[in-house]
Amino acid sequence: MSPTDAYGDEELIDAVDGSHRQASRIQRELLGFIAEVDRRQLWRGSGARDMAHWLSMRQGMSQWKARRWIATGHALEHLTDLACALSAGELGIDKVVELARFATFESEAGLISWARFVSCAAVKRRADLEVRRTIEDVRDAEHARFLNWWSLDDGNRFGLEAELPAAQGAIVARALQRMSDSVPLMPGEDDASFAAARRADALVALCSNRIAVDADPDRATVVVHARLGDLVGTEGAAEVEGGGRIHPETARRLLCDARVQTVLEDANGEPVRLGRLSREPTPAMMRQLRYRDVECRFPGCGARRFTQAHHIVWWKEGGATDLDNLVLVCFFHHKLVHELGWSLHRDHDGSVEWRKPDGNSYVPFVTPPKQLRPGRPLAQPRTFAYRERTRPP
Repeated sequence: MSPTDAYGDEELIDAVDGSHRQASRIQRELLGFIAEVDRRQLWRGSGARDMAHWLSMRQGMSQWKARRWIATGHALEHLTDLACALSAGELGIDKVVELARFATFESEAGLISWARFVSCAAVKRRADLEVRRTIEDVRDAEHARFLNWWSLDDGNRFGLEAELPAAQGAIVARALQRMSDSVPLMPGEDDASFAAARRADALVALCSNRIAVDADPDRATVVVHARLGDLVGTEGAAEVEGGGRIHPETARRLLCDARVQTVLEDANGEPVRLGRLSREPTPAMMRQLRYRDVECRFPGCGARRFTQAHHIVWWKEGGATDLDNLVLVCFFHHKLVHELGWSLHRDHDGSVEWRKPDGNSYVPFVTPPKQLRPGRPLAQPRTFAYRERTRPP
């Protein structure tokens, strides 16, 4: 029997509302703590680039969200009515974060009343319109651009997500539209409802044309990992590096119409050992390293761009350039190791332990609260109450 089965319908709704108010109060307190950590710069020395990076790694949120929460935490120190509206559960965290972008001492009371009866999307749209655009906004949009991809449906599908400044996005949209007008129609897809599928075909066509004329054959290589015998049979599967699993027939097609390197593996999935007697890894070794490690191996970092191969046992100390002695790190965390005293160790199971300059292991996750001493009272949560203020008419 579930604990909630004892609740009646109205009681259950009241319980949801009560839990929301409790969560909102805790979120208000958290934002205050975040602002104070930022003010004291306690993130320094933790392996983070800045406060947003620290919050992202420690709490497991996106850096975009972390930046918004940091700004909101500071803003609520002055927007006390808005802080109280969050503490009381009158407004949810999403609306408060958007209102904090443009609310002022004079306008916050009216904005709170308005925001209660509109959607989060409406609040965000008004925030986007109210916030004055500066050249810094343009630069922020430029720095925030991204394009990510991933596999889904057990590797049978490929997902793609991107965000660009508006002007650049218009160029991409026009190019895909123009190309979609010229790609051949797939059988049974001549209806307008297949417009999105045709744009997908257009993207593949653009990329295929580009990779075919690339002057660097090594960097413009599609890598397929296959077990011994899979490429000559009709069963089994191969795997596209950076993608999902593919049928052997698909792998054979790639061998015909794309630049492909095949990495043969044994029955346990172990690739042929790659190594060399020089300091710099070969391009093929770097591809295998990126395939194995995927991203920067600093806990929670997640960087995939501007990653580098780091010798665990340094080259100058006799470390070999082979996969067992290499780990993928981003530029920032590579600098931590070589110039700021951090160190790391890779176990046989592939796990990587990072150590701070003082030799202690770095623990990236939130640790459980310390055990209270007998007789020590629990800290009481802070509360935020409305206060009367005189406002201009």
